[in-house]
Amino acid sequence: MTQQAERNRPLLDRVATPADLRRLPETDLRQLADELRAEVIDAVSVTGGHLGAGLGVVELTTAIHYVFNTPDDKLIWDVSHQCYPHKILTGRKDRIRTLRQGGGLSGFTSRAESDYDPFGAAHSSTSISAGLGFAVGRDYKGAQNQVISVIGDGAMSAGMAYEALNNAGTLRSRMVVILNDNDMSIAPPVGAMSAYLSRILSSRSYRSVRGAMRDLSHQFPRPVREAARRAEEYTRGLFTGGTLFEEMGFYYVGPIDGHNLDHLLPVLRNVRDTEGGAPILIHCVTQKGKGYEPAEGAADKYHGVAKFDVVTGKQAKPTPQAPSYTGTFAQALIQEAEADARVMAVTAAMPGGTGLDKFAQKFPDRMFDVGIAEQHAVTFCAGLACEGMKPFAAIYSTFLQRAYDQVVHDVAIQNLPVRFAIDRAGMVGADGVTHQGSYDVTYLGTLPNFTLMAAGDEAELMHMVATAAAYDDGPIAVRYPRGEGLGVEMPARGELLEIGKGRIVREGSKVAILSYGGRLGEAYRAADELAARGLSTTVADARFAKPLDRDLVRRLAKEHEVLLTVEEGAIGGFATQVLTLLAEEGLLDHGLKIRPMTLPDRFIDHDKPEQQYEAAALNACHMVARALEALGIANDGASTEVVRSAGRTGYRAV
Repeated sequence: MTQQAERNRPLLDRVATPADLRRLPETDLRQLADELRAEVIDAVSVTGGHLGAGLGVVELTTAIHYVFNTPDDKLIWDVSHQCYPHKILTGRKDRIRTLRQGGGLSGFTSRAESDYDPFGAAHSSTSISAGLGFAVGRDYKGAQNQVISVIGDGAMSAGMAYEALNNAGTLRSRMVVILNDNDMSIAPPVGAMSAYLSRILSSRSYRSVRGAMRDLSHQFPRPVREAARRAEEYTRGLFTGGTLFEEMGFYYVGPIDGHNLDHLLPVLRNVRDTEGGAPILIHCVTQKGKGYEPAEGAADKYHGVAKFDVVTGKQAKPTPQAPSYTGTFAQALIQEAEADARVMAVTAAMPGGTGLDKFAQKFPDRMFDVGIAEQHAVTFCAGLACEGMKPFAAIYSTFLQRAYDQVVHDVAIQNLPVRFAIDRAGMVGADGVTHQGSYDVTYLGTLPNFTLMAAGDEAELMHMVATAAAYDDGPIAVRYPRGEGLGVEMPARGELLEIGKGRIVREGSKVAILSYGGRLGEAYRAADELAARGLSTTVADARFAKPLDRDLVRRLAKEHEVLLTVEEGAIGGFATQVLTLLAEEGLLDHGLKIRPMTLPDRFIDHDKPEQQYEAAALNACHMVARALEALGIANDGASTEVVRSAGRTGYRAV
């Protein structure tokens, strides 16, 4: 922190934990919140990360930790990309400028990081389910602590949130759900009258009278009793809204101004002091990017930012050296849509991240953002395919996991030609373990009828989009990494690939490197180094994991002493397909030295992507080391060494 920043944060400097916060007089909280907001802005300007969401919950975060006894009371953040103010207040202020850096704080909540993070999250719509689990477990143990789940209304577009609300309303365990309404207008006007009503309706006196009247109503016939109950609910709904939540068994309070501490604190205290009864939902209306003018004025409210200048808000984005894979996909899909009116695009709340915002500009009636609802997105695409459309489901690898049952049941079993564009395949850098695209090759590779492709460079991605658009014989997927391509020459438009056929991009005779996906550039570099050592090396781009190019694999196995398979995926993926073929045809019986190179069987923490691939042992130096080890050649003086630990072999640059 700069000296100027220290002078401007006298109260925040006194707060290391929420216990320190609770010792402050309530009259100091407005200033503390202002200092906390300034600290978030200053820290993220250094590290980059999710800014807008955190700025929107500064007052709410302050109020929750002030009123509730965290960490004994469990505070669960949905998605948790808004947790930076929470981290600053919970003992991590001195490390906040390590956010999303290698060895530093996670950009999301993490149980391994702090007792104040009772539940890790980075995917959406999990907080109410987890909170209910905490509440039922607490009740079973006879404990008395509170459980608070904070969920943004964007996360309320996912069905899982409603499943949890329904279950919680049935079980009636004491818990608090705070709906952070910051993106869409689902609230009636917020103001002094709303705050007054919310304070009254959440008070112990009102709820006691309400309970007494309910007990009294039991003395009357059932029709009268039901009429009284409905009259009370509808009267409250008329002034406050929340009828949906009431019908699901929650006691609704709100809407209230989530930036007004005078409104927040009394309502939170009333809710805290309520004993038993139904679970409670507090509806807070907030503004994403609140308090930082560049964020407030930006279309995305500075949802995710690179390092930036605090004064101007200008982000320090590097000049791209090659087209991005995401941009290439968008361009290729637009071309296919221009040629075929049946091409449609579907995304689950990620139009910018998948490049489909560009598609929507060109074809607004053929792009569908279904919200945070990957399951629905996949089955929606299945229905489109049944009607003869050509749907592309553009979903990150890590988010497609959420729809696996729909992929199996609604697409694969029915052999429907849904096209899956799988972005963020492989390591993703600062977003860390929750967002890494590690498993799609494995979980899709087990399914009959699927065709699986992976782009080795940006030109290949264009060809694969064209191939997918033309393919009508069943489901087909193409995966591609985050970031820039290799800078190869780009075609004017993608060409159709022969299904199940790879390509040899460099001929050799001693070592063969068979790459599937985004490590192709590293395979080129490994071949260069091996050639410099006198080891003639073939580089092949598999292109397809299913159907596998069996002729290509046979040739590489028969004509080379060493075969390396390389992929940006977990064990059970591409290498498994190759090894199964080699075993079935007896090609492992005559001395072939094969070394599969996959992501290791562990989670790799957030860091720069190049460091993550170093940790995963999937860089060129590791390929060289594997080849030399297979050949029994000493690696003296080389740039790599073999590292053996815990019964496994890994490779690390020296």
